[in-house]
Amino acid sequence: MKAHTRETQATMTPEKSLQYLIEGNKRFQDNLKANRNLLEQVNDTSEGQFPFATILSCIDSRVSAELVFDQGLGDIFSVRIAGNFVNDDILGSMEFACKLAGTKLIVVLGHTACGAVKGACDDAKLGKLTGMLSKIKPAVNAVTLPEDYSLRNSGNIEFVNNVAEQNVMLTIDKILKDSEVLAEMQSKGEIKIVGAMYDIHSGAVKFYEQ
Repeated sequence: MKAHTRETQATMTPEKSLQYLIEGNKRFQDNLKANRNLLEQVNDTSEGQFPFATILSCIDSRVSAELVFDQGLGDIFSVRIAGNFVNDDILGSMEFACKLAGTKLIVVLGHTACGAVKGACDDAKLGKLTGMLSKIKPAVNAVTLPEDYSLRNSGNIEFVNNVAEQNVMLTIDKILKDSEVLAEMQSKGEIKIVGAMYDIHSGAVKFYEQ
């Protein structure tokens, strides 16, 4: 599999880009890899890059977007931050990736058993981590069940995973609310913004299309 060129990137649609990631995750689950020469891709991308997707994911060491979607050099822009939320700097990076660099798809990728989400559920406090986890708090509050306060913590993995999923959806809402550039591109069909959850037990990614 060759690195993307300006010509191959131009053939990518939002739907085709999503399908590429779905197929790549299937290969990952089957322990198969596309036949690619990474050193050749280093050379092929040395004078330019033409990715087809931008993926916002957690810093979790088990959730490398390039690996779980079986992608090579020059295929995706990868944005990583604990809790996969957005701020102005990340939104600016996404605007660059889509409007200037030509990616057709944004994926907000959460994952099960997320440590950042657990910290937000437990109202953890530690230095700069306190402020960071506050960005995930709206997702905690948006999950109304269970009502029993003793079950609304990291000890309840179902609650944690529901919060992680809600965090993905709220992140997409924030992208569309805070970035006129990306909202306009999606409304015109130039890009698609989707949420997804990675299962750390199976390696499977479940996509949520809006």
